[in-house]
Amino acid sequence: MNIKKLREEYRASLKSSDTEEHIDLFFYRPLGFAWAKLAARLGITPNAITIASIFLGVAGGILLYWGEQPWLWLNWLGIALIVWANSFDSADGQLARLTGQYSRLGRILDGVSGDFWFVAIYFALVFRELHFGDKLCGDFFAEHPWVIWVMAVAAGVCHAKQAAMADYYRQFHLYFLKGKEGSELDSTAQLDAQYEAEKSKNGFFKRLTMKVYRNYTANQEVMTPAMQQLRRDLRDRYGETMPPQSFRDRFRRLSFPLMKYTNMLSFNTRIIAMFLSVIFQVPWLYFAFELVVLNLMLLYMVLRHEKACRTLSAELKA
Repeated sequence: MNIKKLREEYRASLKSSDTEEHIDLFFYRPLGFAWAKLAARLGITPNAITIASIFLGVAGGILLYWGEQPWLWLNWLGIALIVWANSFDSADGQLARLTGQYSRLGRILDGVSGDFWFVAIYFALVFRELHFGDKLCGDFFAEHPWVIWVMAVAAGVCHAKQAAMADYYRQFHLYFLKGKEGSELDSTAQLDAQYEAEKSKNGFFKRLTMKVYRNYTANQEVMTPAMQQLRRDLRDRYGETMPPQSFRDRFRRLSFPLMKYTNMLSFNTRIIAMFLSVIFQVPWLYFAFELVVLNLMLLYMVLRHEKACRTLSAELKA
């Protein structure tokens, strides 16, 4: 295969230049593309790659537990496994785009794979604090274990909300940028209708996954009332057809500056913060980073995006 054809395939494997992060473009996407090409040659499916990433990420998270010599080298191995897992997380989507192997189960698996990694990471950091202490607080958390548990649980809840909203805003942006075929944007109304239509022919597991995904989407919609109003206004005016290009360009101009926050809330920024907290042996600082810095970033992103949606709704009705 010539270089030009390979470059075209690589570009086709990306979501869009609007929604890609610099670290991903420099490192994870090229590595993911290599994994995707190998998987395509071997007949490996995107879902199989996602499942492999879960095992790698969980193993990496567990290795972050050890917080004293001579076992600190295990932390570096854990970091390497998490990086490997994220390259697989990139590869599954790239393989799906290259081969057209899309499925709702794949989207759900891709969405929850990182959750498995971070559950392992959170438990590892909590038990590390309880058993080894840290360089700033010493044995404070061992003496007051409830504090680190509250921080970890609160950070976990916030993490889930941050990642879900980042994904939702990214899919909404892709909808206007690339159309329905280039986005995985859903609505609870569509999912409910599909569930009822397919309920009799689907098995228990398929119905369960559809219900879980439906609730995931409903939680995203609750956080975005102005976005939901804009979607209704667009439906009233244009039906099921895409709005005109001028409107789509107008939305892109308002949404594009927020795409960097969707990336920062997804993986790279938080994982760098987590790696640094482990390397410098102050694990609790990672929980504090999620609770303060990333929550403020989420609040800013939601407020800005909702304001943009209200502006566009007003323009449609003018």
